[in-house]
Amino acid sequence: MDDRTHGAETQAPDEMFLRDGTTAFWDEKGKLPKPRSRVRWVFLLGIAVLLGLGLYRVATALRVPKESGADRQTAPQPVGVATIGTGDIKIVVTALGTVTPIATVTIKTQVNGQLLEVGFKEGQWVKKDDFLAQIDPRPFQLAQAQYEGQLVHDQGLLEQAKMDLARYQTLVTQNSIARQQSEDQVYIVKQYEGSVKLDQAQIDNQKLNLIYAHIVSPVDGRIGLRLVDPGNFVQTTDPGLVLVDQMHPISVIFIVPEDDIPEIMTAIHAGTALEVKAYDRANVTYLATGKVSALDSQIDPTTGTVKLRADFDNLDDKLFPNQFVNARLLLKTLHGVVTVPSNAVQRGAPGTFVYLVGADDTVSARTVSLGPLDGDKYAVNSGLSLGDRVVVDGADRLRDGAKVLIPASGDVSDGRPTQPADGETPAKNVSSKKEPPRSR
Repeated sequence: MDDRTHGAETQAPDEMFLRDGTTAFWDEKGKLPKPRSRVRWVFLLGIAVLLGLGLYRVATALRVPKESGADRQTAPQPVGVATIGTGDIKIVVTALGTVTPIATVTIKTQVNGQLLEVGFKEGQWVKKDDFLAQIDPRPFQLAQAQYEGQLVHDQGLLEQAKMDLARYQTLVTQNSIARQQSEDQVYIVKQYEGSVKLDQAQIDNQKLNLIYAHIVSPVDGRIGLRLVDPGNFVQTTDPGLVLVDQMHPISVIFIVPEDDIPEIMTAIHAGTALEVKAYDRANVTYLATGKVSALDSQIDPTTGTVKLRADFDNLDDKLFPNQFVNARLLLKTLHGVVTVPSNAVQRGAPGTFVYLVGADDTVSARTVSLGPLDGDKYAVNSGLSLGDRVVVDGADRLRDGAKVLIPASGDVSDGRPTQPADGETPAKNVSSKKEPPRSR
C-alpha cells in the first residue's frame, strides 16, 4: 500500500461535520463540546405564557365586580321600613338576685331530753303555733312536783315566823323579852319570804321547760326535711330538728350599681313604690311582680353595688328559697317620646345613624342621638321626627343615596306591621304592563 495513502488515512481530521451541517470543533483536551440545550428556552416560554394568563385573569376579576357593583347600585334594593312614632319607654335596671325567705327558722330544742314524737310530715305547710315535736316531759313534771312540795314547806315556816314576830312585838311592849329577840325575828321572816319566792321560781322554771318540751311552729311556712328521727336524745347544742321557711310573702335580694342610687332614693322619698319583676335564671320566663321594701345602708366597696330587697306575694309558689333569678327594677317611665326600632339603628364611621327613606325612595344616612332602650325600641333624643321612614330590614346592602324598593307589606309602624282600617282591604300590587295573550 502506498505510504501516502496510509498516512492520509491515519491522520485525524482537523474538523468533523455534524448531521445538521454544522461544524463541530474539538477543544483543547480533544473532547467534543456539548450542544446548546433547547429545554431552557421552552421553559422560559412556558413561564411567560402562564404569567400572561394570570395577568389576564386578574384584570378580568377586577373588572367584573365593578360592573356588577354598578348594576347593583343602579337597581333599587328591596327593604323593609318603619314609620317613626311616639310611645312610652320604661327605664329598667336588670340585676341578678336570689330568692330569700323573709323568715327562715331552724327548729331547735331548748331542753335536753328524748324526742318522743314528731307531729309533721316533710314538706308540709304549717301555721303558727302548729305542733311539731314533743320532748319527754316527765323529768320536768317530777321536778315541778318537787319544787311545789318545797314551796309548801317554806310557806309553813314563813307563817310560823310571822306569828312568832307578832308575839315578840307584843312582849317587847310589855318589857317581857329583850328587844333584840324581836328584831332578830323580823329578819327570820324575810329569810323565809325569800325561800318561798325561790321555790316559786323553781316551779315556774319547770313549767317553762314543759312548754319548751312541746315544740310548735313560730311562723307560717313550709317544713323542710327532718334532721332528727324520734327516739333520739336531743340537746340544746344540736344543729336542729327541721327548717321552716316562710313562703307567703317571700323576698328577692338583688344588687344594683351605685350609679342608680340617686334615682332610687328620689323615688323612695317621693313615696313611689318601685316595681320589680322577677324572671328565671335564663331571663326568659316571667315569674312574679313585687315591690321594693328595703335598701341596704351601705355600698359594697369591692363591687360598687348596693343590695335591695323586694317582697313578692308568691301565692302561686313560683319563687323558691335560694332560687337564682333576674330582677328587673322599673325606675321610671318616659311617656310620649319619639321611638325608633332597634333593628333600624346602625353604627359605623358617622357614629350612630339610620337610613332615612326620602319621598323619592332614596335613602340617606341620618345621624341620631339615642336614649334608653326598652325591649326592641330606643328613645330618640334628636335626629328623627314623627312620620319619618327608616330602613329596618336590608340596611346591610345600602349606601348613602341608594334607591330602594318598598314592598306593599314592607312598611311597618314603629317596628310593627301596620294594620288596615276597619272595612279596608290592603292594596295589591298590580303591574302597569298588561300580560300578553298566550298563543294557542
